[in-house]
Amino acid sequence: MTFSQFLKIMRARWRLALSIFGGVIMLTLSISLLLPENYKATATLVADLKPDALTGMSQMMSMQQTGFLSTQADIVSSTHVAQRVVRQLKLADSADSRQKWMRDTDGRGDYRVWLAELIGRNLIVKPSRDSNVLEISYKSVSAPFAAAMANSYAKAYIDTVVQMRVDPARGYAEFFEERALLARKKLEKAQARLAEAQRENRIITTDERLDAETTKLTELAGQVVRSRAALADAESRTSQSSKRADQMQDIISNPLVSSLKADLVRAQTKLKELSEKLGSEHPSVLEVQASIKETTQRLQNEIDRLSSSLHINSDMSRTRLQSAEAEYEEQRNLLLKLKSERSALSVLSTEVDQAQRIYEAIQSRQNQTNLESASAQSNIYLLSAATEPPQPSSPKVLLNTLIAFVPASMLMLLAVLLAESRDRRVRGKQDITQLLAVPIIGIMKAPSDEVPIGAARSLLRWMKKHTPSSSREFSDLAVVTQGGVSS
Repeated sequence: MTFSQFLKIMRARWRLALSIFGGVIMLTLSISLLLPENYKATATLVADLKPDALTGMSQMMSMQQTGFLSTQADIVSSTHVAQRVVRQLKLADSADSRQKWMRDTDGRGDYRVWLAELIGRNLIVKPSRDSNVLEISYKSVSAPFAAAMANSYAKAYIDTVVQMRVDPARGYAEFFEERALLARKKLEKAQARLAEAQRENRIITTDERLDAETTKLTELAGQVVRSRAALADAESRTSQSSKRADQMQDIISNPLVSSLKADLVRAQTKLKELSEKLGSEHPSVLEVQASIKETTQRLQNEIDRLSSSLHINSDMSRTRLQSAEAEYEEQRNLLLKLKSERSALSVLSTEVDQAQRIYEAIQSRQNQTNLESASAQSNIYLLSAATEPPQPSSPKVLLNTLIAFVPASMLMLLAVLLAESRDRRVRGKQDITQLLAVPIIGIMKAPSDEVPIGAARSLLRWMKKHTPSSSREFSDLAVVTQGGVSS
């Protein structure tokens, strides 16, 4: 179908098209005028997503802004918030509402839940896409009631957010209080065990005594080393004195031994001189010989005494070494015992420190949850309260009428095309060439504007029947008038 054919069809059936189009428009206008007027009141809230002053954490956490506001919109639309509205406005006290509930449910179910679901049907919650603003709108036939419901929903929503924050905090506060008591008891027990171990071992968990005992052990170790060196030296001298005591440096360097040796040398020199002068039997010679013998005996006695003193020194060095070794071993055992005791005390001290840290951490969380449970602040704030709308929000007569143009036009076109398909007519030369498949040899005016397709086909059959065979080739030709058919 071409556009010109469509225009011809619309011009031919303009009455039908106009009646359907006008009927739809008038029906829409009538319904818009008959519908009751509804008022829409809107309260605006904003969600503050800054870090919380108590917890220091963002309310939004890792959630996206759109998801956060969508969640808040679902909370506003929940039955829990609606029940708060019912309690705030005392809607359950209405006798008409209770009678309607009895008619609709026969008294089954919860009356407050039914009433909350009923008032929630006119609630409209719109979260913003590009900001943290949340719009709460309510529709009603009464402007004051719509404003009151919008504001009540906003307040009930804020109270619900506070409750959702405070109730878990109170539960956590009670939990942390119980855990704090248990942690305190464990800390007291650990401290008691540590104090008892300190009293039993007579030690304080410090490093001063351990350092002092370690220093003493080091000194005793040095003393043992020196005693061993002294013993080795004394034994070496003793062994040497047993063999050739007179050649030992200690004996040679002794003043008395040196003096006796000098006396002995002088006496021997004198004896030699006297023997040469007086002879061996002279009293003076004998006297000198007696003196030499006495000096020699004294020298040997002194050497023996000094040699004996070396043996005594060796025994004393051995005794001192044994004493030093005994003290060293005793100090080492004491230090090992002290380290063992300190290890046990260190374990107890570690248990006390761990119990102390756990108790302090639980106490800190308890204080924080106590603050959160006592806080009535919310991250949702009322940006603008709902006011009574001066004009109704619906029905919008002009808008509905303009919108009705689209379905009215579609119904109009559908009706015209349906009527044309049930009663096709020849409205121009294009209809002949498309529907009858015959060429056109001429066009003339006719008294009528259009001829039915059936009449055109009957005329064509008549022309084929009465046309001579010699001119049968022209029987398929038709002359189309201005809206008609002629031979």
